Amino acid sequence: MDKRIKLLLAAAMCSAALPALAAEIVVIVNPKNPATRMFSEQAAQFFLGKSTLFTPIEHTEGALRNEFSQKVLGKDTAQVKSQWSKLVFTGKGNAPKEYSSSAEVKKAVAADVQAIGYIEKSAVDDSVKVILTVQ
Repeated sequence: MDKRIKLLLAAAMCSAALPALAAEIVVIVNPKNPATRMFSEQAAQFFLGKSTLFTPIEHTEGALRNEFSQKVLGKDTAQVKSQWSKLVFTGKGNAPKEYSSSAEVKKAVAADVQAIGYIEKSAVDDSVKVILTVQ
């Protein structure tokens, strides 16, 4: 077998064995929001509809939403959507607005003092304030 092909196969096998590096996720609010810090359990209250102090801004389907749901909410995306469906159906809440990118989530949070969202840490700028780094 050609050396180049062997090297390519070896590289492919090594990269397949390594887990994908997840983006570091941060929870953000508008810079004018008085909140400065938050624990995951507190953030979960807003994204699960258990508190209306903040207005949650969600991502549409994708890896970022799945990771956030698992790490912060302790649920998978389907469970979170089911919970929101129940709240909406019973008139106890309105489902979060969903955006397809971190740039759109950041823009929505920057435009609303009551909004709370999450994005990749690499997307943070001075239009939003980080109150939690997801571990």
